Amino acid sequence: MADSSFDIVSKVDRMELDNALNQADRELGTRFDFRGTETKIAMSGTDIVAIESGSEERAKAALDVFKEKCVKRGVSLKHLDPSEPQPSGKLFKITVKIKEGISTENAKKLAKFLRDSGPKSLKTQIQGEELRVSSKSRDDLQEAIALVKAESWDFAPQFTNYR
Repeated sequence: MADSSFDIVSKVDRMELDNALNQADRELGTRFDFRGTETKIAMSGTDIVAIESGSEERAKAALDVFKEKCVKRGVSLKHLDPSEPQPSGKLFKITVKIKEGISTENAKKLAKFLRDSGPKSLKTQIQGEELRVSSKSRDDLQEAIALVKAESWDFAPQFTNYR
C-alpha cells in the first residue's frame, strides 16, 4: 500500500483579506471618531497594507479596526506584521506586511516536533515553504494533525492535499 500524506502550509485567503480591508475602509469612513482625521487604509502592492492618519492614536485605532475585521473574516493575525506608526509630514503611517509560507527554520522546528512527539511511522519533508508529512497509516496522520493544531506556532498552520 502506498504512503498517505498531507502538506502543512501557511497561506492567506486573499479574498477574505480583501473583504476585511474593504469592511475596515467602509467603517473608517462612517465612524464618528474617524471624521476629519484623514484616516485611510488601502493595499500597497500585493503584500502590504498601508494605513495613514492625522494622529498616531487614530492610526493605531485604524489598525485595530483592520485586525478586528480580519478576525471576523477568518484571517489569522499571525499573517499580519504591523510596523510602528511613522510620522510622514502631517500624517502618521503604519505598514502591515502580509506573511505567507513557513520559513525553513519553522519547518525544521515543526519536523523535529513531529519526530519527537508524533507517531514513529511519520516521515517529514521540507518542500519550499511547506512541509509534507507522510505515513502508511492514515490514523497516524490524523494524530499528527491533532498534535500540530494543539501546539502554538509562530505561523498559522493549514493542512492541504490530504491523500
